[in-house]
Amino acid sequence: MRNVPHRSPTAVGETPDRSHAKRTLTVTYPFGYEWCMSTWEALVDPTRRAIVTRLAAGDLPAGEIVDGFAISRPGVSRHLRVLREAGLVAAHRDGTRQIYSLDRAATAEVEEWAAQVRRSWEQRLDSLDTEITRGKRARRTKGNPS
Repeated sequence: MRNVPHRSPTAVGETPDRSHAKRTLTVTYPFGYEWCMSTWEALVDPTRRAIVTRLAAGDLPAGEIVDGFAISRPGVSRHLRVLREAGLVAAHRDGTRQIYSLDRAATAEVEEWAAQVRRSWEQRLDSLDTEITRGKRARRTKGNPS
């Protein structure tokens, strides 16, 4: 569920009453919608995608994640914070080092969402292939009257 600020519609020329406290409208989204949006928003940045790709190979300390990027440590730290808040990565301390790991549950949810989309498109593409085949067959039979 997600709380969204509620705005009351006003008539043309009417001044909205702003004296009341802010109200919220609770909206329930279909499976994974709210989760997907925050995840995809986090993954839209190429640096964050590269970090996720590196973490897919295994856990890394923050210092090693910074290596190989043309941005500062604080910049990488901000990207890691966005990924943590989106639930894609987790961090734990090992002495003085901060170790980051990919949250396998989050990637499983991404894979499930992608599988649902893939199944939907596969059905549509199979139907399109069938129609194309029928059209080709129909053109051949019209061109070859026996």
